[in-house]
Amino acid sequence: MLRKVGPLHARLIQGCKEYSNMAQAAPSVLLVDDDHTFLSSARDYARLKGCEVHTASTVRDAMLTVEQCAPPDLMLLDLSLPDGSGLDLLDHLDARDCGEIVVLTGEPGVDTAVRAMRLRVDDYVVKPMRGGYFDTLLQRATRRAQSRLLSSPLASSQCGDLLGNSLIMRRMFKLIERVAPTDNTVLVHGESGAGKELVARAIHQYSDRRGRFVAINCGAVPPDLIGSQLFGHERGSFTGAIRDHAGYFEQAQGGTLLLDEFTEMPMSMQTYLLRVLETRDITRIGARTKHHVDVRVIAACNRDPAAAVRDGVLREDLYYRLADFPIEVPPLRSRGDDAHLLAGRFLRALNDEHGTNHGFSAASEEFISQYAWPGNVRELLHAVRRAYLMAEDGKIELAAYPDPAVLGARASRGDLRWSGQTLEELEREAIEAALARCGNDKTHAARLLGVSVKTVYNKLVRYKKQGPDA
Repeated sequence: MLRKVGPLHARLIQGCKEYSNMAQAAPSVLLVDDDHTFLSSARDYARLKGCEVHTASTVRDAMLTVEQCAPPDLMLLDLSLPDGSGLDLLDHLDARDCGEIVVLTGEPGVDTAVRAMRLRVDDYVVKPMRGGYFDTLLQRATRRAQSRLLSSPLASSQCGDLLGNSLIMRRMFKLIERVAPTDNTVLVHGESGAGKELVARAIHQYSDRRGRFVAINCGAVPPDLIGSQLFGHERGSFTGAIRDHAGYFEQAQGGTLLLDEFTEMPMSMQTYLLRVLETRDITRIGARTKHHVDVRVIAACNRDPAAAVRDGVLREDLYYRLADFPIEVPPLRSRGDDAHLLAGRFLRALNDEHGTNHGFSAASEEFISQYAWPGNVRELLHAVRRAYLMAEDGKIELAAYPDPAVLGARASRGDLRWSGQTLEELEREAIEAALARCGNDKTHAARLLGVSVKTVYNKLVRYKKQGPDA
């Protein structure tokens, strides 16, 4: 059913209500339209109503937004976009994750109306849209945000000690929720510092297991000792074995064992581990009897496990045995505004610990958004701690204290020669070179640079304002 409503007037309201109560959730709104006048007025009005607003003017930008941000409580979707129909976005999105989806069009048609209803669109509105109707949509989005806040912990922005509000993290939270109550072996992989151990701990926390959570870094144990560490030994079984020793499998009885960096395990031990995973029977070194263990195994690595198989450092049968339920932990650079969320948490913890009230400077807020964080959450945590110690007048200057180890690693990758340029000039040169290499494809250039598309757009707008001679 088509409905036609009147024009939307941008009404800037003085003294808008602030969401000062932390128990109140700000509704998330996604506006997808290539009419920049409508986009800016609707964005400003929704923000004055206390909403968190994201905008996109193409299907591609909208897809990147829904990947990096939390599922919106309200989505306004234009049909005619420069690179396709707004409905194409819904083909790549689980509509159940979203709140209300409203299609806007200046050229209504039966075909698009039928397709919209098949894709679980809540309303089909002919432009222009009346402001009162927009108010109603924002009120419903606010109610949905409140109900989301009161839902289960795994449906919120936190899962165990993991924190994230982006869609990619919420999807991972759902995987944790699904696998936690089972006894399936889980394979967790992702970049160093992304939070693989926190994923394993969350799985243990939300399971019904009453035993301990035990972790071993397989790459940190000498090859000749890893068997004793994992499976234990009897007194006198080798030189130095002066007493019986229960290995990590026995210590995790009734609980969860994390095999971190399992791809570093010797091949001979991988053979024995495969047998243990199949039977759950272990034999201590020097013992003649077996012990049955009830242990949930989680394996983690920071390299592609399939590549480890191809490189001959991981047995293929062990890989398939461990990969009952794979979970990939996303890098921080692909998590949108989660970096701000995490930095805020780290700073609050430091303020609480030391009785201070420090805050991030405007430059730090911008730095958090634009920096690619190659060391992921671990690098962000260390950067906040370091900048906190150096803070003056209560201002955290995060960009002033980058990780020297990361900078050194980056410098060693290429023959970097400094020619007296400022950092901003070098940055502009890198962005222009990336755009030239990618045929002015901003999305591809952003991926090449390791930053968000939003960062590239913001930089280009700034360069345009500075003029051609800047």
